[in-house]
Amino acid sequence: MTTSRAKQAVERFALRGLTGLPEVVQRRIGRPVVRDTQTLADDVRLMLALQRVAREPAVETMPIPEGRVALARQTALIAGDDPVAEVRDLQVAGMAARLYVPSQRRGAGSHPTLLFFHGGGFVYGDLESHDAPCRLLASEAGVRVLAVDYRLAPEHRFPAAHDDALAAYRWLLDHAAEVGADTSRLAVGGDSAGGNLAAATALTAAQEGLPLALQLLIYPGTDALRDTESLRLFGDGFYLTQGFIDLAAECYYPQLSDDERRDPRLSPAYADLGAEVAGRLAPVFLCTAGFDPLRDEGEAYARRLEEAGVAVELRRFEDQIHGFLNMTGAGRSPRAAVVEIAHRLEAGLA
Repeated sequence: MTTSRAKQAVERFALRGLTGLPEVVQRRIGRPVVRDTQTLADDVRLMLALQRVAREPAVETMPIPEGRVALARQTALIAGDDPVAEVRDLQVAGMAARLYVPSQRRGAGSHPTLLFFHGGGFVYGDLESHDAPCRLLASEAGVRVLAVDYRLAPEHRFPAAHDDALAAYRWLLDHAAEVGADTSRLAVGGDSAGGNLAAATALTAAQEGLPLALQLLIYPGTDALRDTESLRLFGDGFYLTQGFIDLAAECYYPQLSDDERRDPRLSPAYADLGAEVAGRLAPVFLCTAGFDPLRDEGEAYARRLEEAGVAVELRRFEDQIHGFLNMTGAGRSPRAAVVEIAHRLEAGLA
């Protein structure tokens, strides 16, 4: 075993051992973190403490190629490995993609399907970084999950990721039989930047009258201007930082003025929600994390949709941080949150 792999094995052992301790023991290690009347989950608090002890450099402080490698390594430390009946790599609209088939949805025919876009600030992430949550969503929800590897910034700036997401959705409508998808039970979803892409894709679907049954928006970015209290409260020390958010903006849309950042393809919060569009928008399950800089903009978007007459269920996981979707193999509380999301997905496509 190489030195780096041995180090990673030790880190994984320490992380999973610490976050797997009984809750009563975890509560006795260190002090609780309370902010904005919320208390951070003890297992998440210990993950963050272990990261500080290990002196892990922030991804946004590294050159982007190195940051991508570091983020992939960090994600692997907290990833689960839930079994599914089949995992198939394929091409979707010229992009690498991966289809997850749960045991409940094996065989011929058409099945409820989630088109999934990964997070990572439009700069990081790929099929591997979100393999674990896609597996868990597929197995727990009993739906097929089609994950797409869209183009990343700074190599490809706005609106490249948006255009890729929309192309993947159109491909799925045209090739549903190839992946066993039922277009009457189709969801788009994603986390963070992926939630942004899913929301923008759903808006286009509504504008064009295309089929969509559900939006699964997991702590989505919805407003590129982001002047929020949650950003001021949680922009440092809770995994997603102001520095990371600034880097994502510099890489994906550096050329845009404030007015141009209101483009709904980038900021769904400013979309025209007239009666016709709102009447066609797919129902929404939108969840946020209590200790997340993006919390307030996600919840503001949910309220705006609801005011326009869209069916919305908003769920705040008060004790979680941004990125909990990826933490399916470490601790108990993040995984429990993802399982709850999967059950909402299952109900939304029933």
